[in-house]
Amino acid sequence: MYTFIHEGYYALIPVINILLAITVIFLERRNVGVTWAWLMVLFFLPGVGFLLYLILGQNLSRRKIYKLKNESERQIISALVEQQKEDLRQDRVPYRDEVVHNYQDMIYMNLSSAYALYTQDNEVAIYTDGSEKFEALLQDIEQAEDHVHILYFIIRNDSLGVRLVEALARKAREGRAVRLMYDAIGCSALPRDFFRDLREAGGEVAAFFPSRIPYLNLRVNYRNHRKLVIIDGKVGYIGGFNVGNEYLGLSKRFGYWRDTHLRLVGGSVLHMQALFFLDWTLASRQEIALAPRYFPLVPHSGHVGMQIVSSGPDSDWQQIKNAYIKMIVTAKEYIYIQTPYFIPDESLITALKMAALSGVDVKLMIPSKPDHRFVYWASFSYIGELLPFGVQCYLYEKGFLHAKTIVADGRVASVGTANVDIRSFKLNFEVNAFIYDTETAETLTQIFEADMKHSRWLTQTGYSNRPLLHKFREPCARLLSPIF
Repeated sequence: MYTFIHEGYYALIPVINILLAITVIFLERRNVGVTWAWLMVLFFLPGVGFLLYLILGQNLSRRKIYKLKNESERQIISALVEQQKEDLRQDRVPYRDEVVHNYQDMIYMNLSSAYALYTQDNEVAIYTDGSEKFEALLQDIEQAEDHVHILYFIIRNDSLGVRLVEALARKAREGRAVRLMYDAIGCSALPRDFFRDLREAGGEVAAFFPSRIPYLNLRVNYRNHRKLVIIDGKVGYIGGFNVGNEYLGLSKRFGYWRDTHLRLVGGSVLHMQALFFLDWTLASRQEIALAPRYFPLVPHSGHVGMQIVSSGPDSDWQQIKNAYIKMIVTAKEYIYIQTPYFIPDESLITALKMAALSGVDVKLMIPSKPDHRFVYWASFSYIGELLPFGVQCYLYEKGFLHAKTIVADGRVASVGTANVDIRSFKLNFEVNAFIYDTETAETLTQIFEADMKHSRWLTQTGYSNRPLLHKFREPCARLLSPIF
């Protein structure tokens, strides 16, 4: 009897694989590379491939998980978007920086696809060092008068994580509204009582997509990778730093942590606030009542033009990737890219090739040491494809490079949470600030050029002479990179 059942189980595996293959090919409407990657997994790992697909292969693109609460809110936002689109079409936007007019089509694209309203009253402070960023953040939290809204992908159970939560608990005890959101997978190592003091002080805490089954989360792929802080609706933080001692450069493994983060004051903060409201409703199942306290309409003295662009697996648009491509194909002089992970799809890698062939100075910087070896190996396969076209690659050696920054021609730039990889484009919930300002873009250019002094140039000869093991593992990693 046992043998019969045992043989029956194995007989079902090919049937399950065929059904899954049909699902992947005909129902999910995936990218061709992703389809072939899943078919390889199902073929070479029967049974195990089925479990991997359940965990990693779900598709949320057809599930509209973000819904505005009522018709009036939809009408207000749609009216604002349509009015700004009409102003752009009629060339009625008085740009404070005249070079921004050259990027009006990009502003229009982000407005159409991501509802990313353009504001130009922003002040921007750039942080590349974790200690400086967190000191500024903690000081702003200490000065909060009404509310603190905070979202991080990773919060560590270490001195920085404890210090942040203690600061939030103090504000909650003072009667300020404090809401903290974290990603359930990114913070899976946190003890259950880590936020107890904050909750007891009156603060609210919500986990994004927590597991309903202990130690098994079937939404491994769909994570909230955003890092947002909004204080009193007036000050905002956005960028690459998570919360933990390693981001202060205290990790023996990584050493100095090189990242890029922005502190914003101006109209862009209101759009960050709106995004936080949507994420909070999804994570907590509780809606925050709209009130003027959260969206204060106060004049700002800034002059920086900006759009806050979000993307996620609930959308088919891949808004941030499209904006990256638009920056690349629009560049006339140079395009500088910093990313810890480089897994581009065909459209982005083609855009980089075209830019390089057109005489644009294309420079790409990645870390010289990996934190995810499989992804790192795959990155080198894509880099090897670009080198013959004239793209220059630099390996940052001072520590670990985690910045997600793109700057073009000293005029337009992007800083945020999205890496140049398929996971950020399609699987994670991400947010980037797209900046239309000569002064800010030139500052980011200077930061990139300073980082080059701490980097090693990967030449075509150096890449060709890499060890035989590297030549074998890189294309193998690339085959599965679309799904991992």
